[in-house]
Amino acid sequence: MANAIGATRWAIAEGYIPGWSNGPDPEMISHEAFCMLNTGDQDANVTVTIYYSDREPAGPYRFTVPARRTKHVRFNNLSDPEPIPLGTDYASLIESDVPIVVQHTRLDSRQAENALLSTIAYAG
Repeated sequence: MANAIGATRWAIAEGYIPGWSNGPDPEMISHEAFCMLNTGDQDANVTVTIYYSDREPAGPYRFTVPARRTKHVRFNNLSDPEPIPLGTDYASLIESDVPIVVQHTRLDSRQAENALLSTIAYAG
């Protein structure tokens, strides 16, 4: 029996998916991802809302993270209710009905010398 850790609300204030990449697709395509960890005994029902600087938010995007499992989602792959436009600043709010841990990752392959960034999201 696992103990749930984490929080139910997470924010990633920084988001940007470059419009182009350098390297083989899909491995080296520029992308942003959020990784969710559910250490608890209940499935996590997760919603994601995307915020923009110049228009109304998009969402909710819905996911389930099974109990005692992890799920990695690329922001690039979000499509329902709408895709995130490339080359556009955005932020995200990730909400769960049970505690989870969220980590943010970016691969920027616009140059041949790739950059990978990973950071824990803000729990609030």
